[in-house]
Amino acid sequence: MRENKTIHTSFISFSNEIEDIIHNYDIKGEAYGNQNRNSLRLFQLNEKTVNVKSFKIPNLVNQIAYRFFRKSKAQRSFEYAMKLQELEVGTPQPIAFYEYMTSFLFKKSYYMTNQLDCDLTYRELTLDLEYPNHDEILRAFTRFTYCLHEKGIKFLDHSPGNTLIKKISDDYEFYLVDLNRMEFKSLSFEERIENFKRLTIHKSMVEVMSDEYAKCIEKPYQKVFDLMWSETQKFQRKYRARRSLKKKIKFWKS
Repeated sequence: MRENKTIHTSFISFSNEIEDIIHNYDIKGEAYGNQNRNSLRLFQLNEKTVNVKSFKIPNLVNQIAYRFFRKSKAQRSFEYAMKLQELEVGTPQPIAFYEYMTSFLFKKSYYMTNQLDCDLTYRELTLDLEYPNHDEILRAFTRFTYCLHEKGIKFLDHSPGNTLIKKISDDYEFYLVDLNRMEFKSLSFEERIENFKRLTIHKSMVEVMSDEYAKCIEKPYQKVFDLMWSETQKFQRKYRARRSLKKKIKFWKS
């Protein structure tokens, strides 16, 4: 099995320790978070906690694609994190990525970062509309998203669990995670508003985000809200249709 790896220049001196973590991923460390799609484990590196994501082996078509034509999710995550840092956008410190492949097929990959402890994620705002300072945090998040757009960043997985939030004094800091799907380009008004579609099902939250984004971009509130709510509803219809189809497929398989 061929190994391909890149370690951040700031962590080269810990190469042996990083190698040990990756090679013993399945028998060391502590399971962390949701393990349904990909595996996450926490390890100690130089008295600091690091987070390692192990991406599942892709299907056969993608094993070929990642082997010859596309960058792996681990590599993209690492490179996009480096790009975000250049643009002064919060994300956990990237440390390394590892890939394993045969002559013709791509197999496993790993992405390692510093573990970042946060006070909440955006998801908490969707689950508890009475969360303390809900409106204040939501507006700060909207301004953060506007800054992403101004810097030419389209985070394609801009969804509830992928923004970590830390309260710093009277302000909030935001950190993006799950970075393997991003675009860097100038965004149209429509692309900017469409980028909010995955974030919530609650009309009241869309109203607040529309109000704050309209102020940032200097567009009429109604124009922003109408498009944001339309994109949200459209996404939810497609999401429900996909879930319904999956349930039918599972039923017939069983």
